Amino acid sequence: MLSWDDEAAAAPRQPQLPAGAAGEESTAEQVALRVNADDKRIINGKTDVNQLVPFKYKWAWDKYLAGCANHWMPQEVNMQRDIELWKNPNGLSEDERRLVKRNLGFFVTADSLAANNIVLGTYRHITAPECRQYLLRQAFEEAIHTHAYQYIVESLGLDEQEIFNAYNEIKSIRDKDQFLIPFIDTLTDPAFTTGTIENDQKLLKSLIVFACLMEGLFFYVGFTQILALGRQNKMMGAAEQYQYILRDESMHCNFGIDLINTIKLENPQLWTPAFREEIKALFLKAVELEYAYAEDTMPRGVLGLNATMFKGYLRFIANRRAVQIGLEQLFDQDENPFPWMSEMIDLKKERNFFETRVTEYQTGGALNWD
Repeated sequence: MLSWDDEAAAAPRQPQLPAGAAGEESTAEQVALRVNADDKRIINGKTDVNQLVPFKYKWAWDKYLAGCANHWMPQEVNMQRDIELWKNPNGLSEDERRLVKRNLGFFVTADSLAANNIVLGTYRHITAPECRQYLLRQAFEEAIHTHAYQYIVESLGLDEQEIFNAYNEIKSIRDKDQFLIPFIDTLTDPAFTTGTIENDQKLLKSLIVFACLMEGLFFYVGFTQILALGRQNKMMGAAEQYQYILRDESMHCNFGIDLINTIKLENPQLWTPAFREEIKALFLKAVELEYAYAEDTMPRGVLGLNATMFKGYLRFIANRRAVQIGLEQLFDQDENPFPWMSEMIDLKKERNFFETRVTEYQTGGALNWD
């Protein structure tokens, strides 16, 4: 864990402000310290990180506002029907119960890993305050998601120690987390700093892994499974929370992709052929790991789904993520085998798919999930 001194050493430098007596007009030296938007950079910026405006990255600020507008809390979702169904010996099949427990076993710690990566790693190395503002909102949303999974575990009366330790005990979950942890360790190392091509590429690689592969790929088998339960009027409370989480994670992924592409634009020297090959290899490994997770969670067909169906889905998603960051498609898979999942992401409707409550849960504004 970082000490205060470590954090201070790793953070972008704060400008030394010239002293001035109270009531004095600004000096020329002070005026010179005012931020010019054109001078801002996503990484390795020299402008004052405490001066949010003038904006250069308005897209980051817009996403921050959209995230705030879509605030929700887990305990607002009624879990009574889920509890009754779970306690009923005939309510769910053993395969459905396995699927739910495996899902929770992955997700209860996945969002904690994501939050740690943001708070202890990514945030320290991003020098655009608009982007930092969104990262703070994202970190809070990761906390809400962890809360949501805990709320489901508690509501169903599951063994909390078993579920929360699944990432150590269940191979398919452990393998995914072990894939991610080295990228967390890189950014949270107090000695790590950007400013060289090698380290800037390490940062960019970590951002790609978390935006495109963790939040943009590793979550999608689990989301599909729980939302498929909801489509069959089972585990409706859990499915409703997963739908809110899916909306949040879609925005996290989209923000991360915008961040990645802006870093590439500002630092074209990082996007070398060798680096692109490294990223492609990570994509292929991630698809392999998530498919293994699908096989583990669905050893037999369940809910009209089977693991084989997810092979095409994961390839479809991987292709989309690759193209979004400027890579070519990795697989010959052009169609989405679960088109209804796109409806789950798009919440621009008066009531949700399950007809249980209003899902356009916003304090204002509207979202575009393209």
